Amino acid sequence: MSTFIGKYEAKADVKGRIFIPAAYRKLLPDGERDSIVMQKDAENDCIILYPQGVWNQKVAALKSRLDEWNPQDQLLLIQFVSDAEWLDIDSQGRILLSKKHFESIAVENAEVLFTGMIDRFSLWSKTRYEQVKMPATDFAQLLKERMMKKTTNL
Repeated sequence: MSTFIGKYEAKADVKGRIFIPAAYRKLLPDGERDSIVMQKDAENDCIILYPQGVWNQKVAALKSRLDEWNPQDQLLLIQFVSDAEWLDIDSQGRILLSKKHFESIAVENAEVLFTGMIDRFSLWSKTRYEQVKMPATDFAQLLKERMMKKTTNL
């Protein structure tokens, strides 16, 4: 499995094209390097970018938890899937985002930040990411709590 880690700064050109970091492009599976699935995160001001295989797994996992005859479950699936879009990756390794996508994540001065999320990666306004990321002490405490929670449940 690919492991997307780290942070990479980038800048969009005037047309809205952004280079996907080379380290991330190399991790895309063979046969999945010409497009990626984009979805606005439901909770954070960022866009999640999924390799096709990971997206398909996420959709299958969600669908398996839903009752296809339940109207609320149907709407949940419809909204989850309809909020996603295919993005082509050009021969230079760039994706093209529309103005509405830049606005949805509050990009300023075309400065963005790619952040790894293990099996996928996210795209943030560089400024917004700095505003919302946890202070080091809060991060350390929360990480410790989550790790202890997992080990005590084994």
